Amino acid sequence: MKLADNKATLSFSNGSPSVEMPVYQGSVGPDVVDIRKLYAQTGMFTYDPGFLSTAACQSAITYIDGDKGELLYRGYPIEQLATNCDFMETCHLLLYGNLPNAAGKAEFTKRVSNHTMVNEQMQFFLRGFRRDAHPMAIMTGLVGALSAFYHDSTDINNPEHRDISAIRLIAKMPTLVAMAYKYSVGQPFMYPKNHLSYAGNFMHMMFATPCAEYVVNPVIERALDRIFVLHADHEQNASTSTVRLCGSSGTNPFAAIAAGVACLWGPAHGGANEACLNMLEDIQKMGGISKVGQFMEQVKDKNSGVKLMGFGHRVYKNYDPRAKLMQETCKEVLAALGLENDPLFKLAMALEKIALEDEYFVSRKLYPNVDFYSGIVQRAIGIPVGLFTAVFALARTVGWIAQLNEMIGDPEYKIGRPRQLFTGSVRRDVLPIAKR
Repeated sequence: MKLADNKATLSFSNGSPSVEMPVYQGSVGPDVVDIRKLYAQTGMFTYDPGFLSTAACQSAITYIDGDKGELLYRGYPIEQLATNCDFMETCHLLLYGNLPNAAGKAEFTKRVSNHTMVNEQMQFFLRGFRRDAHPMAIMTGLVGALSAFYHDSTDINNPEHRDISAIRLIAKMPTLVAMAYKYSVGQPFMYPKNHLSYAGNFMHMMFATPCAEYVVNPVIERALDRIFVLHADHEQNASTSTVRLCGSSGTNPFAAIAAGVACLWGPAHGGANEACLNMLEDIQKMGGISKVGQFMEQVKDKNSGVKLMGFGHRVYKNYDPRAKLMQETCKEVLAALGLENDPLFKLAMALEKIALEDEYFVSRKLYPNVDFYSGIVQRAIGIPVGLFTAVFALARTVGWIAQLNEMIGDPEYKIGRPRQLFTGSVRRDVLPIAKR
């Protein structure tokens, strides 16, 4: 970052002396006012619930322009990456800052493939969970447990440890998600097959059984790979900020990523595609397409408590660029599986049509987001609704670890310590119990 030509001046109406603060420019996006010395100079903090106006770090990984509907990984538009690159290339880009050439891609893919297995004792750890446990409850435990099995790479201040941890996490997440699924349905775990692609290997571990040969469907393989690319990183969202905050204490990478998994579980974050599909199924139970208009009227009524899931986005004030790509993939998958007449997809299209035409939704810019389509795609593939967020965590792991590594390498990073506006009791004395 570099100093801007202008400075910010904070003045007070009570006659206190004004304070000058430097303004910094990034390569793109809004300038930032540097308030690091505000407390030392004035004895005051800023107040910003949700940190919506606060840059907590400087980053060169991902940039979002919500007004334009633009998402860039290391400067590359998501549309180009999702069309021209696969997930392994995207991982290399996020971790190391550049897209690999053919030899670099082969070497990176081989490194990841060499770490796809997990310690055999993880199976016994899994058996401590109930079979009907939510997959994200299992995943928070499994990812955190990795530090107990791979404690040769837990020094977050060692660049080599961070690099091997990154590779291990990317490689092992599909194995852990598939194990959580197999455990829930009572099927035997399937070991990775490293000659398959990253997405193909995940499909094999999810859907193969020892009693029959499983052939990976290339259309579904491509669809899953695109889901991974579209979800790989998304700037300083809640789970990424959690990973950074957790990692700022110096904890090991596995623990920091486990914290990200736990944060992603929330229905307002990673659980949104699960909530979206549940909404579609609820409308289907109400009567399907014939009830879409009635449902949308309930959404407009603030007193009804009915929410429209899968539309609008906290950052994008325009169309979510990932949604258009996911819509294309959705159509490809349903066509390949002979599900073009799938009632939930027709229902989704009817919802989308109203949202794009009705003034209520248009004026509020409630466009479909990526969660709206990815849930339909995953359901068509055969991934159960409860596992959607775990698949999201699998994809987002590379973004989390890239952001964590960037933070550790930043000479300005400090342990996170947000301030507060205290509104509780002023100092008071404890009375003896007989006088209370």
